[in-house]
Amino acid sequence: MNSKITQTLFVLSSILVFFSCNIADKSNHLSKQETVFDTKVDSLMELMTLEEKIGQTTMYSGSGAVTGPTVNADFRKFIKASKVGAMLNVYSAKGTRELQKLAVEETRLGIPLLFGYDVIHGFKTIFPINLGLSASWDLEDIQKSSRIAAEEASAVGIHWTFAPMVDIARDPRWGRISEGAGEDVYLASKIAKAYVHGFQGDDLSKYNTILACAKHFVGYGAAQAGRDYHTVNMSEDELRNVYLPPFKASVDAGVETFMTAFNEVNGVPASGNSFLYRDILRDEWNFKGLVVSDYTAIFEMVQHGFAKDNKDAARIAMNAGIDMDMMGSVNRLYLEELVVENKVDIAHINDACRRILLAKYKLGLFDDPYKYANEAREKEVIYKPEFLGAARHSAAISSVLLKNENNALPLTSAKTIALIGPLVKDKENILGNWGAAGDRSGKAISVYQGIQEYLQDTRILYAKGCEIEGDDESKFKDAINIAKKADMVVLVLGEDYDMSGEAASRTNIKLPGKQTKLIRQIRKAVPNKKIVLVLMNGRPLDLSEEDILADAILEAWFPGTMGGHGVADVLFGKYNPSGKLTVTFPRNVGQIPIYYNMKNTGRPIPKNNPKEDYKSNYIDVANTSLYPFGHGLSYTNFEYSDFKLSAATIGFSDMITASATITNTGDYDGHEIVQLYVHDKVGSITRPVKELKGFEKIFLKKGESKIVSFKIEVEDLKFYNSEMVFGVEPGVFDIAIKGTSDFEFEHTFTLTESNK
Repeated sequence: MNSKITQTLFVLSSILVFFSCNIADKSNHLSKQETVFDTKVDSLMELMTLEEKIGQTTMYSGSGAVTGPTVNADFRKFIKASKVGAMLNVYSAKGTRELQKLAVEETRLGIPLLFGYDVIHGFKTIFPINLGLSASWDLEDIQKSSRIAAEEASAVGIHWTFAPMVDIARDPRWGRISEGAGEDVYLASKIAKAYVHGFQGDDLSKYNTILACAKHFVGYGAAQAGRDYHTVNMSEDELRNVYLPPFKASVDAGVETFMTAFNEVNGVPASGNSFLYRDILRDEWNFKGLVVSDYTAIFEMVQHGFAKDNKDAARIAMNAGIDMDMMGSVNRLYLEELVVENKVDIAHINDACRRILLAKYKLGLFDDPYKYANEAREKEVIYKPEFLGAARHSAAISSVLLKNENNALPLTSAKTIALIGPLVKDKENILGNWGAAGDRSGKAISVYQGIQEYLQDTRILYAKGCEIEGDDESKFKDAINIAKKADMVVLVLGEDYDMSGEAASRTNIKLPGKQTKLIRQIRKAVPNKKIVLVLMNGRPLDLSEEDILADAILEAWFPGTMGGHGVADVLFGKYNPSGKLTVTFPRNVGQIPIYYNMKNTGRPIPKNNPKEDYKSNYIDVANTSLYPFGHGLSYTNFEYSDFKLSAATIGFSDMITASATITNTGDYDGHEIVQLYVHDKVGSITRPVKELKGFEKIFLKKGESKIVSFKIEVEDLKFYNSEMVFGVEPGVFDIAIKGTSDFEFEHTFTLTESNK
């Protein structure tokens, strides 16, 4: 059939569908809109060849550049031949318009491309790394950060972000712990929803929304030995109780896409795991969106030893429910042949194509393929002042005050301050890993610049002291000399940004290079001066020695474009620190994995005799963490009192309310993150010693009190048992409202089967 006739028929069919939609009842608009999209997709697919359908399941990568994206000549050829459905790593309004023009104006059916990119914690305006953002426990702020990221990314032609990463991570050796929300299931699930709502907004057809992608499905954060891409092996109850819930929360939030994990799960690589994608994601959760592989993850099943060759990998992945192949070429090369050989059901390809086309319809790309490629909006939106202001605020509220002896912070008037460390004037590492298109030079604000804003009459002495890595101690002398001359010392130390993130696992999680020795030498030289340590890093570190050497430690993570201002706001008390850890800091690497809600053993350590023999302990270090989940100090003090329960016993259809009075007993106004914990004392399978079940961030002026209440429903107490039944069991539950996970329970309630 002539291509122009084909296009005309398609347009006419679309017009008919459009008018039929407009004369329909306008109630239940969303479901009717989805029905219209389904009808349009069906009409289009009737015109498509098998090769064109397979083309929609293929994604290739270009590379972003200052003057616009560059794309392999072969990929341009494939676009014009309708053999590509999506591109990643290409952006700019001008560049994406050029590529979209190939797909829309030089192909038989004019199907637009999807453009994806790793917009992880900002696009141009970079926010703190995700682990840092999670430490704010501020769902509204997290959602706002992803909304701003979507505003900027959509203005340069991006339709789709490969975020949020919702993997539970409990091993700080794993570099990608920086990209998630930490170790807790409840908190990570709430944060997952915030990201999805921020990226996707309330209407995908708007020009400033992008598709979100829940990744990596599933268990990626549990890689053995904390080594990226490594094997994962766990019981199904752990899979369902710990690692799946944030993904289910993403589905409930309306996430449009999923990404496969690199790892295997119980012997089957995730990219070929039909149990995960067909049984759980599609059948149990009724997920309707598209699933994309991670970068070359499909043909990596050959290296796993699960597929005999790339063609076999294509067969396994499509049959398992993976809709799109990212950079592997296996779908383009082998799917048509596999259909002819009856090794892949054409229905699977039709389903995959349908989901991809549906995403494009929802974005409005068939109505206007160039709506996201707007050069005027690109200039207007990037680095808007309000975006930079939001990034500054996020950097402040994400910072966690780990230690503050002798009121070392906030910084008060001093005649001379010594600023020491390889990250004091840094503008590159401050953005962290996955810095997207952020400016790692001119636009980023260093800690030095941030501190300068506050110091009018104070003299600043600066010395680098040492590099982040390496054995060079030649700069120690300058650092020690200025420390002796100053009234107080501020050290800014940490990791290089590429020491965390993908493919950046570490077996040694101490400060790299000679940084710890630098602190040691400065402390020896100025034993009576206050030393404040500001940290930039992408993972929990072993700070056992730094905790002894420094008077105060502020965990700033990698705080982003406006990080220097945000950190300074905390150091000088403009913002009273409120961040709390979402991941445990161990005393040393030998404790790993360590997390707050581990399970008990048959030989737990007695509280009144922690050194008793033949108990589950170490002989060289305490079982406890250096800094626990939920820990974070303030410049003021908060007192918890008057805990109350609305009932001592409840039935299965009842609800219980727990409350406590929180009082600001210190000298500063401030925020407190109030946390609710429960413990199911006896279960048909053993239960964690503590589980977060609620939290609220409150603001109290000095001397002010507030009653904080939490409602606990039976649904909050459910778990998957050994039979994989999701339910609740009667019994006694511990309960507490505290400001950290480091506490002992004092109160209980009983759940009975009455009113079941």
